[in-house]
Amino acid sequence: MTAIGRRHFLGYVLAAPTLLTAAELGPVAGPGLPSPEITDLLDLNDLMTAAALPTANLISVEVDGDGTVSFALPRAEVGQGITTSTAMLIAEELAVPLERVRVTLADARPELVFNQLTGGSNTTIATYTPIRVAAAVARLRLLEAAAAELGSAVADLTLKAGVISGPGGDGIDIGALAGKAASARTRRVAVELTARESFTVIGRPHNRIDALDAVTGRKKFAMDLDVPDAKPTMVCRPPTINGEVGSVANLAEVRAMPGVTDVVVISTGVAVRAATFGQCVDAVRALRVSWRPGTAEGKSDESVLRELRAAELPLGIRPPTPVVEGAFTFYFRSNSALEPNCAIADVRTGRAEIWSAMKSPIVAQQAIAAKLGLPPGRVTVHVTEGGGSFGRKLFFDAALEAAEVSQRVGKPVKLMWHRADDSRQGRTHPMAISRVRVSYVGDTVLSYKQRHTSVSTDLGHGLGEIITAMAARLPVGDIGFSQTFFQLSQTMPYEFGISSRLLSETDKGFNTGSMRNVYSPDVTCARELIVDQLAARMGKDPRRFRHDFLRDDRSRAVLAKVAEAGEWGRPMPEGTAQGIAFHSEYKAVSAALVEIDCRPETVDRPIRDGVTGPRVTKAVFAVDVGLAVNPRGLEAQMMGGVMDGIALALTSSLHLRDGHFLEASWDNYFYTRQWNTPPDLRIIVMPSTSDRPGGAGELGVAASMAAVACAYGRATGTMPSSFPINHGTLSFTPKPTIPPIPPSPADGLDRARRTKET
Repeated sequence: MTAIGRRHFLGYVLAAPTLLTAAELGPVAGPGLPSPEITDLLDLNDLMTAAALPTANLISVEVDGDGTVSFALPRAEVGQGITTSTAMLIAEELAVPLERVRVTLADARPELVFNQLTGGSNTTIATYTPIRVAAAVARLRLLEAAAAELGSAVADLTLKAGVISGPGGDGIDIGALAGKAASARTRRVAVELTARESFTVIGRPHNRIDALDAVTGRKKFAMDLDVPDAKPTMVCRPPTINGEVGSVANLAEVRAMPGVTDVVVISTGVAVRAATFGQCVDAVRALRVSWRPGTAEGKSDESVLRELRAAELPLGIRPPTPVVEGAFTFYFRSNSALEPNCAIADVRTGRAEIWSAMKSPIVAQQAIAAKLGLPPGRVTVHVTEGGGSFGRKLFFDAALEAAEVSQRVGKPVKLMWHRADDSRQGRTHPMAISRVRVSYVGDTVLSYKQRHTSVSTDLGHGLGEIITAMAARLPVGDIGFSQTFFQLSQTMPYEFGISSRLLSETDKGFNTGSMRNVYSPDVTCARELIVDQLAARMGKDPRRFRHDFLRDDRSRAVLAKVAEAGEWGRPMPEGTAQGIAFHSEYKAVSAALVEIDCRPETVDRPIRDGVTGPRVTKAVFAVDVGLAVNPRGLEAQMMGGVMDGIALALTSSLHLRDGHFLEASWDNYFYTRQWNTPPDLRIIVMPSTSDRPGGAGELGVAASMAAVACAYGRATGTMPSSFPINHGTLSFTPKPTIPPIPPSPADGLDRARRTKET
């Protein structure tokens, strides 16, 4: 959309039987004044927004004859609430009630190259203006059609609650004008967007438009869809990461089991199609498979840690000035969402149709087409709503598997991963180490150096199209790709003199992914712990030190707010403490204050399943994202981010042993539980005069994790250096890997369900 004034834009009325409008493409605004921080000039979000802009005119708003407004969002809704915030943008510009806006998810559209990737907290930033412009064009056309009907000037008409009224009080619903406002040809028009001071929807707290469906079970996910003859399908997977099938001893026996229709060997294991998922589970457990070694054969936490240390880039010659230095380890973490990995596929001769929650559907369509030997145009990919993602659904392995199985058996399949599959063969946040050195003299910080070394992060989803996806998978070509990603997603918020951060990656044998906030939780946690140490060396209060070194007033304001709301510095019993931390990214700033209880009577008391450890008792999180489209949705996002941060700092990790992960489900992967959820949790959305939203989807994690780590260090008197803090204690008995997961007492409900199904 080409700006022709502060709020004036050009858009299109598209040729269609009912009113269909779109924004015009245009250049991105240029960067501001030069700054020592590269992200002040260009960050990852800017790059994604610029890449999406040339196809923004292909995103259209449609006014229907029944008075509803339809919009196919080219992003994935996975619980973050973007269908609600998108509906709010349309409702604002079209002056219609929110309940009359219908937001669906667009199928894969290759022509939207770079504009159909959901990630990097980019959706609201990239679509904020194009969606509003398309809605504003529709508003103008409706007013023009109403003026002709009522014999009045456009300036004399008002549009409110979906009804256009004239000077005499006569009103016409926009639905009655949809056909009249349509155009037989595509033409260019100029529109003015609603001024911020006139907003009645944007910036006001709203409940999610799908909340009722979600809590009543009417919300449709992939496994809820009724695709004819798509029967339940599961895969028997290898005991070690990325192992391959050698041979199967009892294929005929398993094919004869009750309900089983097909058993076939595929590239990732042995697939079973049956009448019920319970029968699939029974058949998978009955398979006797000989497996070939995987890509992480024989590896363990200890061996990977040695690889990382060997690949670490040097910090350089130690300066003659005083330094504060620290080395930190971050173990593998699961990238499983609450919804199991799943997809439906119907592959027939010459065509394929896929249903799954995908955040990179264009790449998925092209990859599936290549696997099936079909032209991309013969593969239809439907994007369904997903039950969580945190980066997991940037990958579409379930859809690839479903397509492969469907092609092999010649029938539709409804494929779902076992919960253990995603823990052991799914995507993980890579194990990493981070070394930090800060030099200082008196009260002046001279330099900050950080060397982050990680198991390779798979960025094979690219930026939403196949060329960058392929480039990211090259054995050498991804070095620059990941380093660029790293540099454009990290910001140094403090005036720390000469600052440098470098990434080194090693070992492509693991299935990794861009878990929520990607590199930032680890990088920020290491930095903020060193900041606490630096403050202690200089004899300063940790909050005051951060305040004095932060680069701008906006950052200082969120820090001051959490300190005030959280009563920073209040007297605390021995063994308990407060921690405070700061994080900025994608034009947004955040600060967290937590209180932790590390007293022996807390740490040594088993809470459940033998789990012990510190408890976070209070968390205050302040955030400034610029214009918050839906403050209520933003609060929910930050609450989730705080829970992620607590988990990453204290409890959640995968233990690697002999080429496989020991964790096999939520009962032994310790994400933040109810007992460790702070009873005192407060999210503060800072007021802002900005006309633009900043990134928010991932923002809540890094500062929360860092604040918990800092609180732990202050409560125990020892700076933590290994995360999560309880990783060294294995508090569960690992389940066997062959067969994948045997029945256990926890499966009682599952057995009852399978009996009922059968």
